[in-house]
Amino acid sequence: MSQVLHPIEQKILKTLIEKQNLTPEELCDMTKLSIDQIRRGIEWLKFKNLAHVTESEKNFVTLGARGKEAHEKGFPERQLVNYLKSLDGYSCEINDAKNYLKNEFSPAIANAKKNAWIEIHENRMLLKGYHDVTPEEKIIKSIASKNSAEMSVDELEDKNALDLLKKRPEFIISNSKKSVLVNLTEKGIETAKTVPDKIDMSETIPETSSQSDSADVKKVAKTISHTTDSLLVRAIDVEAPAPTIFAARSHPLRDVIDEVREIFVSLGFSEIIGNNIQSSFWNFDALFTPQDHPAREMQDTFYLKDITSGKVAKPDQIKKVSEAHKKGWNYQWQNEEARKLVLRTHTTCVTIRALADQQHDEARLFSIGRVFRNEKLSYKHLAEFHQVEGVVVGKNVTLRDLMGLQTEFYHKMGIKKIKFWPTFFPYTEPSLQSMIYNEKLGKWVELFGMGIFRPEVTKPLGIKNPVLAWGGGIERIAMLRYGLEDVRELYENKFGWLRSVPKCQ
Repeated sequence: MSQVLHPIEQKILKTLIEKQNLTPEELCDMTKLSIDQIRRGIEWLKFKNLAHVTESEKNFVTLGARGKEAHEKGFPERQLVNYLKSLDGYSCEINDAKNYLKNEFSPAIANAKKNAWIEIHENRMLLKGYHDVTPEEKIIKSIASKNSAEMSVDELEDKNALDLLKKRPEFIISNSKKSVLVNLTEKGIETAKTVPDKIDMSETIPETSSQSDSADVKKVAKTISHTTDSLLVRAIDVEAPAPTIFAARSHPLRDVIDEVREIFVSLGFSEIIGNNIQSSFWNFDALFTPQDHPAREMQDTFYLKDITSGKVAKPDQIKKVSEAHKKGWNYQWQNEEARKLVLRTHTTCVTIRALADQQHDEARLFSIGRVFRNEKLSYKHLAEFHQVEGVVVGKNVTLRDLMGLQTEFYHKMGIKKIKFWPTFFPYTEPSLQSMIYNEKLGKWVELFGMGIFRPEVTKPLGIKNPVLAWGGGIERIAMLRYGLEDVRELYENKFGWLRSVPKCQ
């Protein structure tokens, strides 16, 4: 049974008989057909077993912003070694190294210790050992030496060093390139030999045609219609995948936020909402945070410039809070400092104000909202993220009640392995850190902090009964839920990932 070939197929066959293993783009250039026509023709030839398509994927790496900086200035740990070499005795005070390296100090000291390049004795740092070029440095140098600034992963000998570099934010950018090669089957080669030298391209369907009854369409339809001894050229493949349709949906992070909200409502809690902008009084002072605390510096908190709050609280509240600070911290409390406006660093300021204003004897309240920290962005830190905060007020509530409440919350989130660890928080005592076991990571992970508000927090605001309090970042839960290693992936708006996240986990 003979096959009727479309002019597009004939053109592709004629080209491939002269040169095998061509990409669709190369076929496009050689045949002067459009890329859509080439792709369509390839599918027709594949269906007839006249052509074979080979797909491959190759991985490449390029230098990120930090990688380029490391190539020019050296890795942070290498800068530390060079600094120590320039000093008498190859040693210095830790604070001197910190001032020299600034933001690079933490990764420098961590990696230098890992490489056994330094020793630390009390507050001094001493150079030791050998300081050979590391495999990570060799990789950075190799990539930078490429004219294309791109290197195939297959060219790298030390894959472990590459994995280590990938864990260092913005050092390495990974990408992949897919390639498609088209060649003829044995049947295709025999068929191509029968294709005439002169091909009538007038039978090709015009790419811009919108008239279903045009002469060209009728001509092609006649050409590809089957007879008793011919095969239909464009048969319908009933097993071919249907086009994927992406319906509108909520963001995966929004799904987690809604789930957290629904759980607390089901446990009998009421949601309260507060402003993103708060006075320093409610954000810090009411929570017994001294006015000279490092967290209140501009390096850790976003302040509103040239604007202050007119009235931060009731006069009686201000008086009692200031007295608690004077007694507890032994310094002169300043009202002007309390009037400064900040982008809230937590949502506790919302719940504590609600308790102070409403004077609840018993209550279950929670708040979900954005909070802001003046932090350097990394794979686990954001300057703006979501936090859930909650309180329980009652005459006889205890720390055991708080642990039971958190356990129930985690169970509803599908987390079964939970434990609690003693810790310290400025405005709770006693304080606990909740830990959950992540099966994918194979280790315990910190989540919510919790405790009972200190008397220095509750008494000045007229809160008589004990207050159980807890809080934590929702992005951390979302990272564990979706198996992400970098929190920034939640905000990158990658359609491929957003569409792949199942609605029901």
